[in-house]
Parts: sequence; structure tokens; C-alpha cells
Amino acid sequence: MGYGLKSSSSVPTGDARENIVALERAHESAMTDRIFQTGVRKLVQDSWQRSLSLSLDPGSVAPERALTDAELRDLRNQHPLAAVLPVVHNLLIRHAVDAELIVAIGDESGRLLWIDGDRVLRRRVEEMLFVEGADWSESRVGTSAPGTALALDRGIQIRRAEHFNALAHPWSCTAVPIHDPDTGKILGVIDITGGDQAVAPQTLPLVEAAVAAMEAELRIQRLGRPQAAPPAPRSRLSLSPSVPRLTPAVLSVLGTDHGQLQCGGSTADVSPRHTEILTLLAWHREGLSADRLAGYLFDQDTAVETLRAEMVRVRKVLAVLDPPITITSRPYRLESRLELDSQQVLAFLERGAHRVALGAYRGAVLPGSSAPGIIEIRSEVSSRLREAMLADASVDLLLTYARTEEATWDTEVWRACLELLPARSPKRATVVAHLARIEDEIGGQRNILQRFHT
Repeated sequence: MGYGLKSSSSVPTGDARENIVALERAHESAMTDRIFQTGVRKLVQDSWQRSLSLSLDPGSVAPERALTDAELRDLRNQHPLAAVLPVVHNLLIRHAVDAELIVAIGDESGRLLWIDGDRVLRRRVEEMLFVEGADWSESRVGTSAPGTALALDRGIQIRRAEHFNALAHPWSCTAVPIHDPDTGKILGVIDITGGDQAVAPQTLPLVEAAVAAMEAELRIQRLGRPQAAPPAPRSRLSLSPSVPRLTPAVLSVLGTDHGQLQCGGSTADVSPRHTEILTLLAWHREGLSADRLAGYLFDQDTAVETLRAEMVRVRKVLAVLDPPITITSRPYRLESRLELDSQQVLAFLERGAHRVALGAYRGAVLPGSSAPGIIEIRSEVSSRLREAMLADASVDLLLTYARTEEATWDTEVWRACLELLPARSPKRATVVAHLARIEDEIGGQRNILQRFHT
């Protein structure tokens, strides 16, 4: 489906220049003298008045506590719109890159969770703190497309000096709220930002169509789930096996050795050994014989006997979940569906949602495990993520990956970043310095080894 986002010159001509100048004067009059001139849309004037009543500064972006990478990642992972990001990528983002536009998705409060599109434009809008994690609600930055669209609960376009904040005056944007298809509650907002093409007549209906597709996808995904049961009393583990599962059980194994199992409405911490067993069975859905599972876990003659004892214990743990998870024998196989968070990362990669995949990747699979089968899984997930980043990621996303613990000393990744960065990018100095540090460390280790062997 083509979305017809077209690049156009950002240099206005003729009457357009006069309109821009008049709008700038109207903005200055409203901000300085509280005089609202004719020619400014009522929607904009009302928003300016709300912004002024909050004592916002139209000349600077209000400071806010910056989110850590972990906090932003948690917000993304928990947000319902994370499930429909591939729709946004297919319908808007891949076209926005060619049209010199960026696409942002914010949550229901106006905080920007995802930004993608033209990488040069992304660097330029950072000057007004239009970045992932920033709060662009109307109560924080005044009149803007994402913030005001949420405030009014309708799709709107904001052109240049219609923005309350002067830092945003070079830009224009179109935004549309996204609603829960069942309850009608606002889930978030999608915004297109760029030059005047961002507020072209066709842009608003295109974004509205994308939002309709996102809401439809949410409904389709929900139709594939069993009907929700009435909420049970809050508890860590419920003993009632009659409540149907709303979503597949999920075992978190990334960046941790003690797995966390989410099943229905309950959550349970799982011991390292039991986490290894469940990870192997979830990875090998077809099932594993006792000998093969034992070989994946242990390196000893009594491996099968040790495994059988562990299986008795892990089944007792799973039996009290709500609903219970069962493991059949001959072969050992999970009878209930269990997903790994690592498998979800790979699914995002396969759908082309690389930014979402990296955001969901919290570290290596069970990094402290020495079980042979876990080492194989860890290596596969890590290598597939690395290959996807090197092959398809934008330079900004590749830099984000390079800064992870896993890629910190990966020379190939950092050199790829250097090749992708524009010649005048200020980020090149940091990348060059990091490469030099890697070379120094490698050189120092070589010297130590040479002295040891001589």
C-alpha cells in the first residue's frame, strides 16, 4: 500500500513567506503582549492560551528528568502499541525516510517512545529535545501536534510558528491519537514531523489511515486470544486451574540467570537450573529425549538420573501456576505454550522491527549458564541480532547497539558505525576514540601474552 509521502523543498516562496512572517508576528504578539491577532486559527489560539496559563517559557524547552535507557526500555516493553510497530514501519516509516520526514510514537501522556525516519532530520530536531523519552505533552512544551492532538483527542496539523515553543518554529507536524479498539481509551499518538510537506493536505488522512490500521491490528491480535475471565484476587501464585490463559506464558531469560515466569495473572521467580530446563524445552518445541535434554544440561555420567530428579522438582513448581504448565514425558515436551523473551526478539527481527528488537534485548540469554544447550541458544540469539544490526540498522540504531555490553569491544560494529556516519558528524570523534581504545586494549593483552610465553 503506497502512502504517497513526498519530499518537497523546505524553502517557502511568494505568499508562503508572507504567511510565515505574519504568523511569526502573531506569535510574538501573543507571547509578549498577550494580544491575539486575527489570522491565527482558533484551535491554535486556544492552545496558546492554555500554554500561557501554565507559565510555560516559549523560548526554551522545559527541563525534565531524563529517562535512563532501562526506564525507556521498560516503558516500551509494557506499552500495548509495541505489538503493532511493524504496521507503522510498513505504512509510514519506510516512506518517511525517502520523504525527509520522521515518525514519532508517543504514549497516552505525550512521552515519545519511538522515533524513526530520516536520520539527518532526527539529528536536527534533537536541538529542541524532540528525542525518545522526552515529554511532548501540551502541559510540558505547549502547542505541538502530538501534545495538542492528545489534549483535543483529534487529529491536527501544526505549521511552523503555530507551535508555542519558538525552537519548534522551523518545523511542521501532523499527529493523530490512537485508541483502544475495544474501550475507546487513548493509547498514544503518532506524529509526522518535517518541513511543510509534513502538513500537506494529504498527510492527515494518510496518518489517520495508518492509525486505523494499527487499531485494526490490535483488534485482530486480541481476537486470537481466549476470552478474558473476571480478575482473580492479587497473589503471587494462584491455585485455581480453571481460569483460561489470556496470553501465552512468557519466560524472561535475557540478561538474567534467575528466570521470571509470567503465567496468566501470576509471576514466579524460577531457579537457574529450572530456568535452563524450561528454556531448552521452549526452544525445542518438538520435545527432547531424556538423553538429549540431559546432554544439553550436564556433562557427567549420571546426567539422566540427575535430570529425572530435577524434572520432579520443576513439575511441582509448574503445577501451582494459574493455569498450570505441564511437561509430558518420552519425549520431554511442554504441553502448554511457553514463549521466551529471546524468541520475541528474534520475531521482531524477522518482521523488520529492528529498533523494537534491540529495545527488547536486555542482554545475553542466561549469561551465567554453562549448560551446553544454553550456550548454543545464547550464541544464536546474539549472532542473529548482531547480523541484523550490521546488515539493516540505521547508524543511530547501530550506535545504540554498539554501546551495549555485548558490542562494546566489537571492532567490526564500531567500524561499521564510522562508515555510516556522515563526514562532518560530531559523533565520528567519539567512534574513532572508542576504536583506538579497543586497539590499545587488544595491543596490551598481546604484550602480556608475549611476555608470558617468553
